[in-house]
Amino acid sequence: MFKRTIYSEDHEMFRDQVRRFVEAEITPHHATWEKEGRVSREAWRKAGENGLLCAAIPEEFGGAGADFLFSMVVMEELARAGAMGPGFSLHSDIVAPYIFHYGTEELKREWLPKMAAGEAIGAIAMTEPAAGSDVQGIKTTAIRDGDDYIINGQKVFITNGGNCDILILACKTDPSQGAKGTSLILVPADTPGFRKGKLLEKVGWKAQDTAELFFEDVRVPAGNLIGAEGRGFYQLMEQLPQERLLQCVRAAAALEAALDWTVEHVTERKAFGKTIGDFQNTRFKLAEIKSQAVLMRVFTDRCLEMHVAGELDAVDAAMAKMVTSETLCRCLDDLLQMFGGYGYMWEYPIARAWADARVGRIAGGTGEIMREIIGRQVTGGR
Repeated sequence: MFKRTIYSEDHEMFRDQVRRFVEAEITPHHATWEKEGRVSREAWRKAGENGLLCAAIPEEFGGAGADFLFSMVVMEELARAGAMGPGFSLHSDIVAPYIFHYGTEELKREWLPKMAAGEAIGAIAMTEPAAGSDVQGIKTTAIRDGDDYIINGQKVFITNGGNCDILILACKTDPSQGAKGTSLILVPADTPGFRKGKLLEKVGWKAQDTAELFFEDVRVPAGNLIGAEGRGFYQLMEQLPQERLLQCVRAAAALEAALDWTVEHVTERKAFGKTIGDFQNTRFKLAEIKSQAVLMRVFTDRCLEMHVAGELDAVDAAMAKMVTSETLCRCLDDLLQMFGGYGYMWEYPIARAWADARVGRIAGGTGEIMREIIGRQVTGGR
């Protein structure tokens, strides 16, 4: 009914390449990675060799010099396969852009080529035990000492935290200044005093190496500052719309995939002498979910167009993130129900998709924070 127009022929050719890569290098190993709690570094290197990482980073820094949509193709194909373990999107479309947009020339040349090749895995560390959506409330400090910063503090729920070779750290360089005292600093994982805690056991995203991170008198050069001192909070706010858009893209692709799995199941599974799909209730539910999936896809593609044109603002991204994450959870719950007891079995992709989706209403800002952002705009800040 609705033909997607956002992607060109080149994007679709790349999609074929990505899909083959996912089928050969990701899907066969994902169950093992779920048991181990992390994706193998070999998979990261192969992703780099095949051009799946840092596609939008210029060629002079090791990337493909392609547009942002090539990265979205990668995200869609991973979501379509139900492969939530590889943190490629955070690495390529959140961490790398911070370095590219705000980092020094030296940092760009040292780290971006390694990230594009899958040789260095990136993470971003914002959340703390007592500061999640309230980024201004972080307590980790980086105090200037001559030509260095000395870092102390703790982070939690950090995506790629177990595998990371570098991380962008949100910290207070001047704790007395609140948001204005927040800065971003690049920390190599082999820096003395930096320690990775245990991999966290989560409800979903079990192949994702989410970890606690600890900093005890970690000394890094002042040149590792990302952008200007005290500008960290504003840099985070500038990049958050893209981070939230990534979740929308993942949600739209995940719902489409889950709908396909369910249609296949209900047209084969029989009960009371006919297929589950022959029951009116099943058809009605599928009709509702199909309509929601199309609405989500059209809305998300429009947000992508706006973002590529530089027109997507924080309120737009908040609306998109809130609606898509909540719609996905609601629809997946109905789709899982159609599988009966099989839907609750981890071996079925619908079960993993259902568990994986729930974090979308928390990560990148909770649904309540999205409502606050939208509500302030609706009331004109009153």
